[in-house]
Amino acid sequence: MATMADVARSAGVSVATVSHVLNGTRPVLPHTRQAVLDAVEELGYTPNTLARSLVTSRTRSIGLAVSAISNPYFTEILQGVEAAALEAGYSLLLADPHDDPEHERKVVQLLHERRVDGLIVAPSADPRGLLAYLGRHDVPAVFLDRVVDAPGKDGGRHVDQVCADNAEPMSRLVTHLAGLGHRRIGLVAGRPGLSTTSERITGYRSGLAFGGLAYDERLLVHGDSESAGAEQATGALLSLGVPPTALVTGNNAMTIGVLRALRAHGLSVPGDIALCCFDDFAWADLFSPRLTAIAQPGRDIGARAVHVLLERLAEPGRPVRTVRLPCTFVHRTSCGCPSPSEEGTPS
Repeated sequence: MATMADVARSAGVSVATVSHVLNGTRPVLPHTRQAVLDAVEELGYTPNTLARSLVTSRTRSIGLAVSAISNPYFTEILQGVEAAALEAGYSLLLADPHDDPEHERKVVQLLHERRVDGLIVAPSADPRGLLAYLGRHDVPAVFLDRVVDAPGKDGGRHVDQVCADNAEPMSRLVTHLAGLGHRRIGLVAGRPGLSTTSERITGYRSGLAFGGLAYDERLLVHGDSESAGAEQATGALLSLGVPPTALVTGNNAMTIGVLRALRAHGLSVPGDIALCCFDDFAWADLFSPRLTAIAQPGRDIGARAVHVLLERLAEPGRPVRTVRLPCTFVHRTSCGCPSPSEEGTPS
């Protein structure tokens, strides 16, 4: 296996010059740089990343901790993170916190012990232990999808955040249904304590107000962000003395549970009940009827999280920031509209 010394001899330069070319640590004359790169190619030299990490204190790796990796939305986020990391020359270490605060702190510690340069985390409903660990060890981190109030406090001194807009898109779904004449619109919300859940509930209530409808707490149920929980919660809504005529779901996993519950009760969409979903997914357009949904920019969120983390690594003292990306209203037919005319318009 070729060494850096072999490259230096072949290019007629010092080992230090080879190091500067490969690591970008000092400007090198163009013809000298090209000679080094030619020698690297000719000899098939592969840098020793372990040795380089000992010198630079950087491993060029990123730790990613997200739950529900099987969820298509988080799969898109993972693809965005991986593509952006690879483009920047970083490898990715992946862990699943299972949305459990204690397990979350443990997997973050394990990733940190692998000497990743920084972390990207979708925090649980109770991130206090996570924030304390990040602050105690001064770990550069970005929170993904879910945000935490004042992440620069309580120990998390350098936690940037990247997420989608939640309230306004949810409000748009509700006002759309209200505009179609629905007066009892139910919400199957996600797991309590998650910022995505609380923000989408805020959007739901805002949409009701915009539509001239009163908020009825009986029409808001929690599906725990999972299919089984949503199926049970939908059953509770349908058992009301005056059930809703339209439903909005808080994420794509719960949409599946809602559809199961409606089928079990012999109800058709949109003939018996209208349905709109927060989260689009690849096969939403294949359902009959086709699902009207809010599409989140999963890949863009993942890629932006990597870019924000790399900016934090390059400038540790920069102000903490939260980046929100817009969603898209995808107008199909499950809401009861015969001929959608707004498909793909930004929210």
